[in-house]
Amino acid sequence: MGEIVMAIKCTHVPSMLISEQPGPAHGCRQAAIDAERELGRRAVELGVDTFIVFDTHWLVNAGYHINNNAVHKGNYTSHEFPHFIQDLPYEFPGNPELGDLIAEEATAMGVKTRAHQVPSLDLEYGTILPMRYMNPEGKIKVVSIAGWSTFGSLEESRILGEALAKAVARSNCRVAIVASGSMSHQIWENRLVEQGFNTISREFNKQVDLRALQLWEGGEWDTFLRMLPEYAQYCTGEGKMHDTAMLFGAIGWDKYQGKAEIVCPYFESSGTGQVVVNLPVAGIPPAARGIGAGMPVS
Repeated sequence: MGEIVMAIKCTHVPSMLISEQPGPAHGCRQAAIDAERELGRRAVELGVDTFIVFDTHWLVNAGYHINNNAVHKGNYTSHEFPHFIQDLPYEFPGNPELGDLIAEEATAMGVKTRAHQVPSLDLEYGTILPMRYMNPEGKIKVVSIAGWSTFGSLEESRILGEALAKAVARSNCRVAIVASGSMSHQIWENRLVEQGFNTISREFNKQVDLRALQLWEGGEWDTFLRMLPEYAQYCTGEGKMHDTAMLFGAIGWDKYQGKAEIVCPYFESSGTGQVVVNLPVAGIPPAARGIGAGMPVS
């Protein structure tokens, strides 16, 4: 019987890559890089064999989709930020058997999901950057799930997360799930974005982000999940925060009983709010996590 042994919410800001390079921004995101490397170290210690990433940079318009290639390999240039990410090589093994199980379970639960094995289907940087730091040797398998459903509901994404947990339980895998996306995500307008490199665009967003993290650290999941739809709307959550709905769906929704560990403190980046958080699940039997009550969103 497989198990989810780690649950992570993390940043993937392109400035992490810039932080590695010589120049005025060198070291600017070292805390986030170190945090993701630390989570990767823990994943190895826990015997994780597969990372499942909910990628808010993979936008889909109909249905739910899984990049289920047996091998993920390429040289990535971002269409969004080609001046930040150019010709970035990556190579990770996939886990087609697990991806197929997830698609099967989600579809059976009423959320049509397709698992694709198409060599030309590349990874997005919402997967590549966290894996660069959490999976630096490229030995742990990677399954990437589209985390931005433009016409899907957060309720469907919660169900997909629940289906994922069922699929993992049917497998022999030890899995770390990664919600790859920001907290609030109102990027500065074009004329201000460069000078706003290390700041947030709206004080309201920052204060809601910080309150959300207080709820996470206090384990007040029912309160947070009831505010999630409006939080995603009013604070322009990245990918409409489908990644977050998937993450909590997989660990029991409002029945989850852990408390968040802030591994990288909250920081501001190009108008957005960013963080790296570990949600402890190791050692909690799947049955003890329970199944959440769902959410009233359309």
